[in-house]
Amino acid sequence: MLEVYVPATSANIGPGYDCLGLCLDLFNKFTFEELESGLQFEGCDEAFASEDNLVYKTMLFFYDRVKPKKVPKGIKISFENNIPICRGLGSSSTCIVAGLMAANVLSEANLDKDEILKLAIELEGHPDNVAPAIYGNMIIAFMEDGNLYHESIKVPEEIRFLAMVPDFELSTEKARAVLPKEIPHKHGVFNVSRCALLIAAFTKNNLDLVKAACKDKFHQDYRSHLINNYDDIVAYANSLDSLGTFLSGAGPTIMTLAKDGDDEILDKMKSYLAALPDNWQILDLHCDPNGAYYKEV
Repeated sequence: MLEVYVPATSANIGPGYDCLGLCLDLFNKFTFEELESGLQFEGCDEAFASEDNLVYKTMLFFYDRVKPKKVPKGIKISFENNIPICRGLGSSSTCIVAGLMAANVLSEANLDKDEILKLAIELEGHPDNVAPAIYGNMIIAFMEDGNLYHESIKVPEEIRFLAMVPDFELSTEKARAVLPKEIPHKHGVFNVSRCALLIAAFTKNNLDLVKAACKDKFHQDYRSHLINNYDDIVAYANSLDSLGTFLSGAGPTIMTLAKDGDDEILDKMKSYLAALPDNWQILDLHCDPNGAYYKEV
């Protein structure tokens, strides 16, 4: 048996659209057990307990692309889901990363992390969730002419990531559909400058710069109307002297940053959200420096 633990992630982080992502200390657990034959699921919604299951399809993709000498004849996949689904916290990426890591170990293919990441990007389409899920920390990554480029940014340990999660889902497809095909030149300059500042702020531990660096012109303004009370929540979070606030991935989760020990922001946000519809909850998280891992049991 093999246990694979894959963390939640928060993509874009404001201006880093489709290239910047953050690993969080909240994990989905996947257990893989080789069988003599067949396919079994446990802890999985019945609607996804079939050959179309994303974890299983990812394993088949791995075997087809890598063509290892050893392939399990049958498999049982068990799920322990702790990451909210379709909320902008990388739940689908956990399935892709888990499937690739499990297939790599069970087939004894011994691909390294970069090779796993390339396969994950091919499936996901962009690296901003799968890269931090595999490597930990904050990662900037992109593919060019078949070559993978990535680098890790160490996030200051004292930052708390307060993930404000509503009880409605928002599909990535719907969130992408509202984006424009072209952007003005001034918006490109706006995002390049903020993304560079965000990386510098974390690298230099200059947290006073983070709030300005979280601003964005590529996606947040276009997606805000898909999320009830988005503008009011962001404005209130920023009024509490949070370090910064941004839309997590495609949403609907909204992320606000605070320092360890600053419980006032957390308490006030809880009270504020409790008065709104959609049953908002707050997950109090930190950046995870290590990313996905597995245990053979």
